[in-house]
Amino acid sequence: MQKKIVFMGTPEFSVQTLEVLFKSNYKVECVYTQPPKKSFRGQKVKASPIEIIAKKFNLNIRNPIKLDNKDYKYLKSIKPFIVIVVAYGQIIPKNFLELSEMGFLNIHASLLPKWRGAAPIQRSIMNQDEETGISFMKIEEGLDEGPYLKQIKIKIDNQTTSKVLSEKLSKIGAENILECLSLIENGEAKFIKQNASKATYAKKINKKESKINWKDSAKNILSKINGLNPSPGAWFEYGGLRYKVWKAVISDQSGKAGEIIDEKLTIACKEKSLRIIEIQKEGKNKMLTKDFLLGIKISLGDKVS
Repeated sequence: MQKKIVFMGTPEFSVQTLEVLFKSNYKVECVYTQPPKKSFRGQKVKASPIEIIAKKFNLNIRNPIKLDNKDYKYLKSIKPFIVIVVAYGQIIPKNFLELSEMGFLNIHASLLPKWRGAAPIQRSIMNQDEETGISFMKIEEGLDEGPYLKQIKIKIDNQTTSKVLSEKLSKIGAENILECLSLIENGEAKFIKQNASKATYAKKINKKESKINWKDSAKNILSKINGLNPSPGAWFEYGGLRYKVWKAVISDQSGKAGEIIDEKLTIACKEKSLRIIEIQKEGKNKMLTKDFLLGIKISLGDKVS
């Protein structure tokens, strides 16, 4: 008899794991995801990536605004073997944790106890960490404080964006979930307690953080650009308009912070400078800087802010 699994997830990051579970010998009894939200443009209601794939697989979908007594009674009635959580977007109430035989297993995108919380991928890049990874951890009452069963490390370089890192970590999570479930099912799982003294927290990204401060070093600004790609995107102002920077490289050229110092759109920072490779003008599509410069006149010495 197939063991029942409940899956909780919302963004694209969660999709590969659900696909693996659906094709496995486990029975995905139900999928929990965040309710549809209005899109930024046009205000059309948009289902989450998990809801879209769950419908494709004809799975039972539940998307409450907040987990409540109805969900408690439902989970209690189906008696799942385990609940798998991957970027669900809600805190699991403490009393829910007793509702499955083997508890709740969370796939978290950091090497816990580092970067507990909402934005571990972005924070690891913005902090210029040299490595990060995936933690398979048992959910307990505190925020990402539970013991972990397995961790897998991955390197980060100065061109790694949140988009690229998210895709890599999502794949790693999906590739290893069945091994973790097998260990749990066979009574071979050994969970390791986190060292709370080494805990750091990845607070949710605030859009106010996305404005570039050219008085910072080129290295720090590049980390911000990479960490905030694809959302919300790092930006600066020039000529009263906002420009998002999607890709840049560090240059050894120097000048006054915020000053355009060559015709290739290299902008001076506190230390060194950044050559913009891919840019997006407010209200327009992103494009390579070399193409962007064909349609705009810039002058050396102009200031951006």
